[in-house]
Amino acid sequence: MISGQWSVVSKPVRVRKMKRREQWRPVLEAEVKRWSAKSCAELVAELHDVQAYQADFEGKRYTVEVQLLENTDKYVHVGVDVDDGSILASFRPLSSSFICEKQQRQDG
Repeated sequence: MISGQWSVVSKPVRVRKMKRREQWRPVLEAEVKRWSAKSCAELVAELHDVQAYQADFEGKRYTVEVQLLENTDKYVHVGVDVDDGSILASFRPLSSSFICEKQQRQDG
């Protein structure tokens, strides 16, 4: 930089992308809340295949993917991914997961 001159520095691409990804967080939280309200039996029945669909949120469309990660005797583990539907974003969606504990039968 020459003395006395100013240069304009734009925000790094990584910072802009992070803000873009953070815009997806309310969608992710809403989808996790919706799916985690279901019983373990409902989750297993509905997630025998990966569920991929479009969700509208505050006037924008997002891609949501929900899948059964684990189905054990004690719990069901579900993963939820959200992105804005662009090809590049789909390689690194915003993700979360939750566990639904199964009710243990009391014998005797």
